[in-house]
Amino acid sequence: MRSLNRFRLITFDVTNTLLQFRTSPGKQYGEIGALFGARCDNNDLAKNYKANWYKMNRDYPNFGVDTSPRLEWQQWWRQLIAGTFAESGAAIPDEKLDNFVNHLLELYKTTICWQPCNGSVDLLQQLRKHSLTDNKLKVGVIANFDPRLDALLRNTKLDRYLDFALNSYTAKAEKPQLAIFQRAMEESKLSNLKPAECLHIGDGPTTDYLGAKEAGWHAALVHEKSYSYLSKKYGTDIKRNHVFPSLYDFHKKLSDDAVVW
Repeated sequence: MRSLNRFRLITFDVTNTLLQFRTSPGKQYGEIGALFGARCDNNDLAKNYKANWYKMNRDYPNFGVDTSPRLEWQQWWRQLIAGTFAESGAAIPDEKLDNFVNHLLELYKTTICWQPCNGSVDLLQQLRKHSLTDNKLKVGVIANFDPRLDALLRNTKLDRYLDFALNSYTAKAEKPQLAIFQRAMEESKLSNLKPAECLHIGDGPTTDYLGAKEAGWHAALVHEKSYSYLSKKYGTDIKRNHVFPSLYDFHKKLSDDAVVW
């Protein structure tokens, strides 16, 4: 993987890059909701979860960290979960809501809900071997995530391959904002680190790829859609040879020294 030798810092997104849901939130919410007596159609839950996710991110960005008055991230999820079930025709009674929300929040820290993406563990293992022989390389995570991120990485055993994990709520900045990429450079504790020596890998064309490029970093995009599909929206801002179907494909190209930055 000689093409990585130019980098001193490599970071990853989490959702749909390193880890993915075992089942959709709609189905998972439906199964847990049934335990609390809230029975509704999983398709309705999936649709309303998505709608509430966008609404909460619009009204209270970054899990409410900068809203006034400040919305704690647990309260952010409480509103999203309550809204999702209410709009699906199965409102959670007030006396059960706190226990229900806490149960879901704890569940989503675990392997019950998450599994590694294709190729993620193998690539992290390879990078860890490389970093142990070359202490110039650090590996981390930059994720638009709440403070449960550290627990999730421990529970999925990915933390052993990482030097740090940065969540947007704690950083008070989220991708694609420049500040969170600058914060990651500080978290690496690498002296005289330059943006051109950093690589970020994620599934978000705007949040991950273009955000990293705007920060002066190099970037790779792991995305299920083809380059031709992406180019219709993003044009030449995204380079063809920086788009990969999975981390497995990215790792294979690296091993063949077929990636040009």
